[in-house]
Amino acid sequence: MKKNHVDILTMGCSKNLVDSERLMAQLRHAGFTVSHDPEVCRGDICVINTCGFIGDAKEESINMILQQGQRKQPLPPAASPSSSAAVPISASAAVPADSSAGPSSSPSAAPSWPGGALPRAGVFPLRRLYVMGCLSERYLAELQSEIPEVDGWYGKFDWPRLLSDLGHAWDDHLTPGRIITTPSHYAYIKISEGCDRRCSYCAIPLITGRHRSRPIEDILEEVRQLVAIGVKEFNVIAQELTYYGVDLYHRRAIAELIDRMADIPGVCWIRLHYAYPTDFPWELLPVINRHENICRYLDIALQHIADPVLTAMRRHITSEQTYAFIQRLREEVPGIHIRTTLMVGHPGEDDEAFQQLLDFTRWARFERMGAFAYSEEEGTHSAEAYSDDIPDDVKQARLSRLMRLQQRISAEVQEAKVGTIQRVIIDRIEGDYYIGRTQYDSPEVDPEVLIPLAAVPSEACLSGSSPAGSPVPSSSAPSLSAAVPADFSAGPSPSSPLSIGQFYDVRITSADDFDLYATPLINTPSA
Repeated sequence: MKKNHVDILTMGCSKNLVDSERLMAQLRHAGFTVSHDPEVCRGDICVINTCGFIGDAKEESINMILQQGQRKQPLPPAASPSSSAAVPISASAAVPADSSAGPSSSPSAAPSWPGGALPRAGVFPLRRLYVMGCLSERYLAELQSEIPEVDGWYGKFDWPRLLSDLGHAWDDHLTPGRIITTPSHYAYIKISEGCDRRCSYCAIPLITGRHRSRPIEDILEEVRQLVAIGVKEFNVIAQELTYYGVDLYHRRAIAELIDRMADIPGVCWIRLHYAYPTDFPWELLPVINRHENICRYLDIALQHIADPVLTAMRRHITSEQTYAFIQRLREEVPGIHIRTTLMVGHPGEDDEAFQQLLDFTRWARFERMGAFAYSEEEGTHSAEAYSDDIPDDVKQARLSRLMRLQQRISAEVQEAKVGTIQRVIIDRIEGDYYIGRTQYDSPEVDPEVLIPLAAVPSEACLSGSSPAGSPVPSSSAPSLSAAVPADFSAGPSPSSPLSIGQFYDVRITSADDFDLYATPLINTPSA
């Protein structure tokens, strides 16, 4: 156990990740050493930033709380961790998620944990356990009574109280205000919080409240700070991107924000996430066309196409309007890659409605698409007004059929890129490949470009990045990026001639259903 060392575990989406990064900056400023999502939790304090969006995410968050809570229980003498080694956790020894049993009393068995084996292998004692985020925001009373191992429960927005409980005050003027946990060349920029939409199935407004935009100048200053420490790619996120500015400026200001962001020197890529089709700010599209550093990419959840389902979902858009929306996007921004999310199994989706969804997907040919089956969320309009009467096996069959269709579309989209020259940014080395992305690929969720190590000339260049989970020691000198381990070398590496975080022009040589394969044209970064 490392004293005054805080492990922060982030569940769920990139918006939660930004919240964790802000908390990390405050904790380090207060004198703590901080690690984010470490492979092994060794700190004496653990903070879990939970997700409460849908059933699977809630279950994952609860299991993580239970798993970390077990670290507060005394271990049998034979299982007590020493300062030099951790006790391994056996997956086969896992107990059911509803079990309240502690470590196994059998001397021959490894300790067991609720919900399965602890993913971050090893057992180190835990002194304090804190939980924050969406799950605790929504279910605070129930969780407090059910999981007494937790020392403090906090919602999504009361982090200052968490810091106060650790004996320190929140510094509203701390600059920089966050510690980047992603690879150092990209970051997420959260421009607003909350959502004024009231889609019938969605619990997000119940958790986050009404839409609240950040001032433009605050966002631009954060971007400048990130550029100063080497961030090149900015993934702009919000619960509802296209509503940005309505509360502050009484107008949709997303076009102005992105236009000004693109003018900041050093901003190489801007990618837009989580737009909404109803009342879309069309003035944004000329901004995308005007700036080469704004990716031809838009993440916009459409959910469905059949009018009865759209009405039941309270999407405030029709099938005809949705078709026209996609067509206009493609006409006004040639080559744009659209990422969307679709839902199957919402109450009212009969066979005809699902067939319409398949037909729409074939027509739209989304370059990137994810889908999920409807999950009834208590407190939402759908849960209160409709019966969740579509059997789970029907939902899953529809989901599988939709994703098989999208897999074929994705394969055709990717195959069409073979022979083209694409600009990629290198994220990492994995096995025998450099892993990169084009402007059409958002981190974590989209396809990647694989460049064989053997295809790259052997001249030495700089390479490397700070591994995820590396500790961030306390320091009076502020920094936006996580500390680099002492044994990390960013110097010449003959085996790694491409540089992590640099752009290269590559020729696409082949494709599979999702990923691309390429060789670099030259062994120097592109401008």
